[in-house]
Amino acid sequence: MSNQPNSSASIVSAAGLAPLLTVLIWSGNTVVTKASAGVISPGSISFYRWLLAFVVLLPFVGRAAWRNRAALRDHWLKLATLGALGMVIYQSLAYEAAKTTSAVNMGVMVALMPLLSTVLAGLLAGERLTVASLAGGGISLIGLVYLTSRGDPMILINGGFHIGDGLMIIAVLSNALYGVMLRRWAMPLSMWQQLFWQIAFSTVLLIPVFLMGDISPVTAANLPLILYAAIPTSLIAPLCWMIGIHKLGAGRASLLINLLPIIVAALAWALLGEELHSYHAIGGALALIGVGLGLRKAPAKADAADETSWETEEA
Repeated sequence: MSNQPNSSASIVSAAGLAPLLTVLIWSGNTVVTKASAGVISPGSISFYRWLLAFVVLLPFVGRAAWRNRAALRDHWLKLATLGALGMVIYQSLAYEAAKTTSAVNMGVMVALMPLLSTVLAGLLAGERLTVASLAGGGISLIGLVYLTSRGDPMILINGGFHIGDGLMIIAVLSNALYGVMLRRWAMPLSMWQQLFWQIAFSTVLLIPVFLMGDISPVTAANLPLILYAAIPTSLIAPLCWMIGIHKLGAGRASLLINLLPIIVAALAWALLGEELHSYHAIGGALALIGVGLGLRKAPAKADAADETSWETEEA
């Protein structure tokens, strides 16, 4: 980040592009997650991606993180919890969900994350829930039910609900909780160091998952999937998202997630050959309308607090 006195406008502009880049990367990762089903086991790709991300980050951040290990001793449980929520539970369940649900469904469910974050912040962090957020949650839920039931809600009653849809909902809830706790737990660590320790803890936590599951070797077929998950998704996207939240505020940054299901649907159609149906459009539109309604009047105080609660430091 620039430190020159007259560069605030360019910083804000760059911060606005940061969460958009994150959404583009996440959209690609949703397609990669779906493409990984049958090519590499969920436990293996989860472990490989975070191990590789840790190895890539180590030469750049490891020395500074070690010098600042006193802060780690004070905050290791928070960092481990964040790693478990956002990197272990979320992505592991998403890879498992990809076996039985479509990339389009996954994209719509991920788009519910900002609204779920708003609700969780109200329940767990004392942030005020508005009528708009509750109404938006109800509309989004209707859209989600319509989408996952493929336009016939009776399918859910008759046992037609895909296990992958349920796993994806749990995964999104876990990542929404990650976002809430990330904003609430202020720690005297730069964004790069926080990301470094979260990845370190998540890699350790994934070792038993890797060893107890079906171990897939790295092959020419799955290596590109691992590389995309490890570099853009695991390193570039989290940093850009942190920058977006801390400079623009959580509410404004999260609004860009509304673009995710549209981008995912286009990529799934173009790259995976998934068919698009009317229930995708209707259910997805309802979910996005609910998200937009729920976030339309994000509290200015919360955004201001987010903008001032973090400092971007050099790793």
